[in-house]
Amino acid sequence: MKPSDSTQLVHIEKPIYGGSFLAREAGKAIFVPMALPGEEARIRIVQDKSKRGYVTAEVDEIISAVPERVQPKCPHFGPCGGCHYQHADYAAQLRYKQEILRETFARGGVSASEQIDVLAGEPWAYRNRIRLAFDASGRPGYRAHSSHAIVPIKECPIAAPSLVRAALASAEILRAMQPKPRVSEIALFCNAEETELLVTVVLPAPARLHLDQFIAVLKEQIPELTGVELAIAGTASLPPRVLASWGTESLSYNAAGFAYRVDHGAFFQVNRRLVDALADRVVNGQSGKLAWDLFAGVGLFARQLTSRFKQVVAVESAPSSTQALQANLAGTASEAVRSSTLDFLRRNRSTTRPDLIVVDPPRAGLGAEVTAELARIAAPSIVYVSCDPTTLTRDLRALIASGYTMESVALADLFPQTFHLETVVRLRHL
Repeated sequence: MKPSDSTQLVHIEKPIYGGSFLAREAGKAIFVPMALPGEEARIRIVQDKSKRGYVTAEVDEIISAVPERVQPKCPHFGPCGGCHYQHADYAAQLRYKQEILRETFARGGVSASEQIDVLAGEPWAYRNRIRLAFDASGRPGYRAHSSHAIVPIKECPIAAPSLVRAALASAEILRAMQPKPRVSEIALFCNAEETELLVTVVLPAPARLHLDQFIAVLKEQIPELTGVELAIAGTASLPPRVLASWGTESLSYNAAGFAYRVDHGAFFQVNRRLVDALADRVVNGQSGKLAWDLFAGVGLFARQLTSRFKQVVAVESAPSSTQALQANLAGTASEAVRSSTLDFLRRNRSTTRPDLIVVDPPRAGLGAEVTAELARIAAPSIVYVSCDPTTLTRDLRALIASGYTMESVALADLFPQTFHLETVVRLRHL
């Protein structure tokens, strides 16, 4: 099938990972966004990816809608690439994600129990972090679906309201400044109560911005503003370079009974409604002498483990997180180690074996080398927190082959209205 101006009628079968839904025509897989399972839709082929085994399409008309279809809450839904499921009620979204997780496991040869626990909360205004780009006229927005084009926004119902308010105010201030600065992106992060806010303004190189002038006006409009960084955009191999800063370098984030220090650019779970439930799922029922928290970030899980284990070792390599990690573990029987996970495991494969290892890797997952090291260490228990079911399945297959069995699986819906899903898997060594 090739891109065409003609349309065809298809039956939508099921959700697939990535935000689209599957239809078939003459044995060919068709990926259709904005449809729902069980619907009849008239579609138009827009991209031929037959070499990858599928084509993509756009909905021209929904012929028969299913009861799960609802009116999207956001006026930007569709063109904006941030959300994928706003046209489905929330109960249906959770079902789709469970189906995707089960099918991903099955396709990857991982046998999971029928029981998938679900952690879910309020599906709107949950994000504590957003990152927006600027179009040629200085309007902030998100990238479009399957494009680098910028869709300007006036609201974002999945984000904490203070973030959107600050982003729009920042854009207005920047457009009014003389000389008008060139700004490529703005990143904003708030605590759960929206009482503190960090902002990073990213400039293309070379570019200039009078930071004091910008802050003076923004602080009047956004009193919760805590700190601002001005940075030059990075590259694939280099992180953004900070040029100047104002205020504090961190904010205080209350989660799971502790006030965490979180610095500019440091990783922290994005859903302010579910952080406590996620932390409890990871650490509940765990105790012993020694625990390792790998890919520890600022120590969300490590800090919780300090009350359950005699010693905790937290490993993190990102410079944006390591100072906060040390601060968050201060006064506890724990150690913050600045290292890559792989290097740490290689150095410590012959030391005292931990009772528990917690891993929370990026989307790329653990990979073959890390899973091989974990297999050699053979800790009695591993808790794997994953943000990508495909790489999770690959890693689980390797860990199971090395002697682990899956005790439980939980779907943590940290990203309502989107296809993204978090999974917490508990493994026990046989």
